[in-house]
Amino acid sequence: MAQLRLIARRLIQLAGVMLGISIVTFLLLHMAPGDPARLLAGERASAETIAAIRMQYGLDLPLWQQFITYVANLLAGDIGQSLRFQRPVSELIQQFMWPTLFLTVYVVCLAVPPAVALSILSARNPGGTADQIVRLVGIAGLTIPVFWLGIMMSRFFGVSLGWFPVSGYGVGLAGHLHHLFLPALSTAVWLVPVLTQSLRAALIEKAMADFVTAARAQGASEREIFWRTILPNSVLPTLNLLGVMVAFLIGGAVIVETVYAVPGLGTLMIGALLGRDYYVVQGLTLVFAMSTVLVTLAVDLLAAFIDPRVRA
Repeated sequence: MAQLRLIARRLIQLAGVMLGISIVTFLLLHMAPGDPARLLAGERASAETIAAIRMQYGLDLPLWQQFITYVANLLAGDIGQSLRFQRPVSELIQQFMWPTLFLTVYVVCLAVPPAVALSILSARNPGGTADQIVRLVGIAGLTIPVFWLGIMMSRFFGVSLGWFPVSGYGVGLAGHLHHLFLPALSTAVWLVPVLTQSLRAALIEKAMADFVTAARAQGASEREIFWRTILPNSVLPTLNLLGVMVAFLIGGAVIVETVYAVPGLGTLMIGALLGRDYYVVQGLTLVFAMSTVLVTLAVDLLAAFIDPRVRA
């Protein structure tokens, strides 16, 4: 019952977030300079042609009527028609979403194991040599820009050595893993220090908790105390942070997908922004917002399953 209430609260929040995002996105796009009808028709198009295009897509209507039409179509499951591709936006999103989702999962798989290992190594002896090395490496990883690291790795491992492709998505699972290794690795290098610092701090804090002292007084071994008491109670803060980072990776795929020419949602967003493709930008913004809420909901449910106190 507590989990059902949690799901209900998150769904209500989802509706409010989607409404707010749709309003803000709609207004910002229509306030930006430029005419999508002229971009679609071309620089040499006549005024009659541009007027016909504006009438076809409803761009000649007052702003409030355009918004009402947009919301009505959205409730009916119609995100709109791409001005550039002349295809439904939903089809474009379905076509471009899989490289982004695969890349996100790839990054998480590359980042979580070393983050857990480094956190445990660092928290075992706070202030020790291993801890200092891990913290220094973590600071270095955080200060390196992802786009710069991506460019350097692409030039060295892709162009100079020829070990990995520097663009594309590949065919099949092996092809996806091969083509997206450098994009995933360059992003994981930034994500590992973030997760490591969070889990390390939680491990050190829980190691000094009263329940750990009680477990030692009962004669439990240090190994048993760590794996059965300290680590499970330290996971929740890092799990919540990982959920935020996953949502950020989905929405922030623009940088790494642009560097490596990955045909994902980030690439689609860049093309839509440059081409003033209103409906694609609106649809992608809603998808990014919904993915953030859904990932947060999944993390909350997992946290409630791990720790019943979260359900309250």
